[in-house]
Amino acid sequence: MTKSTLNLTPSLYEYLLSHSGREHPLLKELREITASDEMARMQISPEQGQFMQLLVKLMGAKQIVEVGTFTGYSALAMAMAMPKEGRIICCDLDKKWTDIAQQSWKKAGVEDKTELILAPAEETLSSLLKAGRARSFDLIFVDADKESYDTYFELSLRLLRPGGLLLIDNTLWGGSVIDQQKQDPDTKAIRALNLKLQQDSRIELSHLPIADGLTLCLKK
Repeated sequence: MTKSTLNLTPSLYEYLLSHSGREHPLLKELREITASDEMARMQISPEQGQFMQLLVKLMGAKQIVEVGTFTGYSALAMAMAMPKEGRIICCDLDKKWTDIAQQSWKKAGVEDKTELILAPAEETLSSLLKAGRARSFDLIFVDADKESYDTYFELSLRLLRPGGLLLIDNTLWGGSVIDQQKQDPDTKAIRALNLKLQQDSRIELSHLPIADGLTLCLKK
């Protein structure tokens, strides 16, 4: 028994994956393709992808926005978990990485569920609001530039329906959130958001120590 979350040693982490992992072969293939990229660390872990799939299925989510798509692993995981009429809007800026994403979506047969918008995410989210999409999304996943996290949070709250779920990635930031020697803009932005979320009465909150930290915000 323990009163705090276990520290996952490499062997315990392997046990977790081998005894609960259900990564689809196409997700594994995409993860392995991405591993050769110098920025591969930006991809979510397989256990996080599986957890997000479970959340999508539990909610029956049909309308999703993703802020930060990279090579498409998280979008692919969620698209696979959505019903056939589901749609996910993916916001990113990089064509090279998202070309890989689109290839994987097509191979998995979920390209009809995905819409990629190459533009600053703040502009895309604001455009959705102007188009009358407020309070219409079931789930939003934010995994992009950290300095803009607060902006994405506020826009996402407006886009989510009551009872909708906002997932925010990297909220433990490799442990830098508690290292006072780390005063770079990204780290400071994550610290400020974490403090804001803890006090925000508009949401129900759970901060999970999965991968690099995943925060769940349920809109009231």
